[in-house]
Parts: sequence; C-alpha cells; structure tokens
Amino acid sequence: QVQLVESGGGLVQAGASLRLSCAYSGRFFSTDAMAWFRQAPGKERDFVAGITYNSDNTYYADSVKGRFTISRDNAKSTVYLQMNSLKPEDTAVYFCASRHGAYYYTPSWVDYDYWGQGTQVTVSS
Repeated sequence: QVQLVESGGGLVQAGASLRLSCAYSGRFFSTDAMAWFRQAPGKERDFVAGITYNSDNTYYADSVKGRFTISRDNAKSTVYLQMNSLKPEDTAVYFCASRHGAYYYTPSWVDYDYWGQGTQVTVSS
C-alpha cells in the first residue's frame, strides 16, 4: 500500500518562498508519475505541477509557471514543490498525488491513484 505524506506548508507573506515535500512510502515511487494539486475553500481541486517518473519532463499550470518548480529524488522517494514569489491567490491546501505505474502525469485529479492528506499554505498580503 502506498502512503503519501506532505509537509512544509505554513503562513507566509506575499513574495516569500516555501518548499513543500511529499514523502512516498512504498516500493514503486521510481515508476510513478507524481503531481501537486491544490484546493482553495469552495473551489475545485486544481492541477499545479506534474513530473514524469524519471524527471525528464515537467509541466505547470499557467498560474504558477515561472514561480514554482517541481522536482523529485527517487533515491529518497520524495517529490518537492519549490514555491517562490508567493501570492495571496496561492492560498490553498496542497496535495501530492501519484499515478501508479505511469510514466506521464495528467492534469486531471481523477487519473491519480494515491493522495496525501494535504498541507495548508496561506499567503497574506
């Protein structure tokens, strides 16, 4: 069974940076595409960034392109989301997700097999 545990969220001011981590427990991290999603109160869960299982391809939502960077360390079974130049509209619960046995990420949350519990990111103006 796969478990995902996010960490690194918090309350910051606009313009600050945060790095989220997602620890994956299980045997198949290096063969799972990974992604970050976020959900603000009263809104749908939105795709933020995705990465292939060997890190050779990444993709970002337009709203975070140029500010956020997704990466992974297969030796540590961990995926990261470096968030720079944070804005109040980035406030949300951030979730990591895995597509079991898949090379590519997708922007649709229904395509993911495992989810973390989420970590809150709050950006004040």
